[in-house]
Amino acid sequence: MGDARGVGDVMTRPVLVGTSDLERSSVVANNAMNRERGLAGVNSYARELGVDPLARLAGPAPSWLDLCSGEGRALREAASALPADAVLTAVDLVGPLVPLPTPPTLEEITASVSTWVPTRAYDLITCVHGLHYVGDQLGLLSRAASWLTRDGLLLAHFDPESIHWADGTAAGRAVLAALRAAGFTYDTRRHLLTLQGARTTTLPFTYLGADPAAGPNYTGQPAVGSHYSRTVTDTAG
Repeated sequence: MGDARGVGDVMTRPVLVGTSDLERSSVVANNAMNRERGLAGVNSYARELGVDPLARLAGPAPSWLDLCSGEGRALREAASALPADAVLTAVDLVGPLVPLPTPPTLEEITASVSTWVPTRAYDLITCVHGLHYVGDQLGLLSRAASWLTRDGLLLAHFDPESIHWADGTAAGRAVLAALRAAGFTYDTRRHLLTLQGARTTTLPFTYLGADPAAGPNYTGQPAVGSHYSRTVTDTAG
């Protein structure tokens, strides 16, 4: 998955692309991982996350940001169970394929999660299998950490094997160590990153580009390989 690929005895590095080219690639454009997933039941957020989102939104004026939200079914279902002052925001590169009336508490935004920035903080931020199709996964995680409320919760599926150095060799172990040092926890069984509470996070990696030809990940679906170098800190002076 995204490793340096060989032809005979000649090893070649993966061909990396930028965000615009990645988002036009077939692996991202044809992604159907999260389009129909609902709030509860067999194919649901509750099942994938191991957490009932509504249980995390029990306080006054609750707010939920869902990144890579697909059709937004989970937030639509949540809207009917939450108070009128709830704030639900769904962000997806494609958005709902069939426009439907939007509940007053729900804002549906068609945008790239790689560049979109919210105007408020959220009690709950989720990214259900969405990072598999994002180039700069670590950049999005760092940004999302600052979008939480003081006691907010971030839940995002993450595959360490999708993270590589420039030459295609595995960087997942180093990245997981850095994420844990920054306050994230990682559930290896669920492939799930968790972060509690807003914070400013600077991870010691520089994004180089994405490999849309990385191949299937643990879900069995084609996914993106993300490539980084270690950030060099200038200590001179």
